[in-house]
This record gives sequence, structure tokens and C-alpha cells, in this order.
Amino acid sequence: MTGGRHILPQPTAAPLRIALIASARHPITEPFAGGLEAHTWTLSTALRARGHEVTVFAGPGSDPGLGVVELPLRPARISESACRDTSMVAAPWLQEHHAYLQLMLELTRAPSRYDLVHNNSLNYLPVAMAPALPVPVVTTLHTPPTPWIESAIQTAPHCPVHFSAVSAHTAAAWRHIVPAATVVPNGIDTRRWKPGPGGDDLVWSGRIVPEKGTHLAIEAAELSGRRLRIAGPVGDTDYFASYVRPRLSRTITYEGHLHQPDLCELVGSSAAAVVTPCWDEPYGLVVAESLACGTPVCGFARGALPEIVTPACGRLVEPGDSTALAKAVEPTIGLSRADARRHAEASCSMDVMTASYERFYRSVSA
Repeated sequence: MTGGRHILPQPTAAPLRIALIASARHPITEPFAGGLEAHTWTLSTALRARGHEVTVFAGPGSDPGLGVVELPLRPARISESACRDTSMVAAPWLQEHHAYLQLMLELTRAPSRYDLVHNNSLNYLPVAMAPALPVPVVTTLHTPPTPWIESAIQTAPHCPVHFSAVSAHTAAAWRHIVPAATVVPNGIDTRRWKPGPGGDDLVWSGRIVPEKGTHLAIEAAELSGRRLRIAGPVGDTDYFASYVRPRLSRTITYEGHLHQPDLCELVGSSAAAVVTPCWDEPYGLVVAESLACGTPVCGFARGALPEIVTPACGRLVEPGDSTALAKAVEPTIGLSRADARRHAEASCSMDVMTASYERFYRSVSA
């Protein structure tokens, strides 16, 4: 099994001053609310390790070790009459809108503070207001197309934003409006996600929401005759109460929302990871984490999963087919754990991702 210590190469050019805009909805801290928050933490940590000056604009409660400047998530003073207007939106949406609007206006007033702005959020305002900034703006596409960002792209005759996408699948989904997104796959820290010994049980990890298909993983595990351990935040309480909790038993267990070391131990001590997207998964960070732990992946061939999972480290079946998934469990368990780990190091590592972003930053800043 490979997995020795890695040394991050230092940049040969001058360090960059980067404003990294994160999601305001959840704090960038462990245990992470989802893959976007984990990705932001990993990227900012790795960029700083390579010598760059990174300022992370994120929601309250984020890891102070990231050098976070908290987004001003405070309600705007909206009058009672305005609240009664038919266009009034939910308070959290309005808070986020107000916070990002303030941030973008502040960045326009700091022309020499940063060399570039990297929008790693899902908000439309960093895209819409990019023409007002005196420095290059990079936006990473983490999701399928959304109406708000498509609208923001069209606010200027020629959108000045430089786009990256987390997978070729995601880049293709946006091609009708972003013809040339640079593909920079997500990466995970293979020093923190360490190889494990394996075991007899299956594991499912991620946000417990309908689009992640936890209930289908349960069906496949029951059909395969293997125990299944589930870990992750409950993002949809109704879904959990209706489709997950009633199926919990001696062989199907919920381990909770785990911090990274505990989740790494759980995944690394499992025979295979079951990944069951019911939507077009833009990347699939849980796949990279599992492979880094040496745990092969058994999942649905949907979204970007076919880009990550190779025959050497996993098996993919038709989306939604829990019977086919169950039949693929034993062939998956028979795969080499060392090959899974090697694939993660070569294709899914933080080092590969960060070096790619660094080249991308240099190209747009030239």
C-alpha cells in the first residue's frame, strides 16, 4: 500500500494575493456540511502552504486557521411595507444577497489589495459584478447550470469572468453559455485521507438528501447481504425520517455526522464504498475520499463518476438500479486496495488540484 509523506512544491513565481469567496450558507469548518465546504477548506489550506496570501470570505463560525474574513450575514433593514410586497424572498436568501453585495462593493474599493478574486461560492453576484473589479475574477462551476448565474453571465456584452469546472461533465453542462471552462477536478488531502485495512462492511457517506440516494444504497446492501454503515449530515429531515430511519437495523446503521479523522477510519475499515447519486453529480468528493482510503467504489454511472472511477478501482452500473448495484458489490470488493489508493494519489489529490489552479491563476493574471 502506498501513502508516504508528500512535499508540496513551492511556486517558482511571486506569490499571489488571492481573495477566495466561499459559501455563506454553511461555515467552512469540520465536520463539513458538504463537499463545497470541504473543497474550499482544502484549496485555501493548500494555496497557503504553497506560499500564496489567501483571504477567505466565508460565513460565521468558519475555521479561524484559514484567515477568514466573515461575510456580514446580518439582515438588511427592510420595512414592514416592503416585507409585504409580493416579491419578498425568504430571510436567509436576502441575508446572503446583502452579504455578497456588500463584499463585492468592498472589493471594488480595494484595487491593489488582491491579484485576483476566486469565487468559490454558488452566488451570482461575484459573476454579475466582476466587470466592476480591477483584477481578474475566477469562478468555479460546482453545479449544473442555475438560472441566476446564467443571468449574471449575460449582464455584460462580454463576461470577463474566467471559468473553471470541477469535471468535464460539468464543463459540458455549461458549454451553451460558458464555451471554454477550464477543467480542474476537485482534490482531497491524501495525507489526511489515509489508507485503511478494509473490512467486511459497506459504507455510504455524504449529505443525506434525496439526490444522494441513501435509500438506494440501503436497498443494494440488503440485497447483497452485507452490512451498511451510513455517515453524514442529515440535510433533509423529512427524507431521513421517511426513507432512512425506518430501514435502520442491526445491519443498516447510521454513524452520525463525523469529523474527518473518524470518517477516514470508517471508510478505510470498509470493504467497499457505495455511491448512489440520483442527480448528475458534478464531481463526487466521496469517491475521491474512498479511493484515498484504499476502499474501492461501487456506484451509479451518473454525472462525473465515470471520469473518476476506473475498472481498476471500482464498478459502475446503470443509475437507479439497486439490484445491479448489489450484484456489483462482490466484484468491487475483490479489487486491489493498493490500486485504489494509487489512483487517488495520481488523479484526485490536493497536490494535483492546487498545481492546476495555480497554473490557471497565472494564465488569467498574465
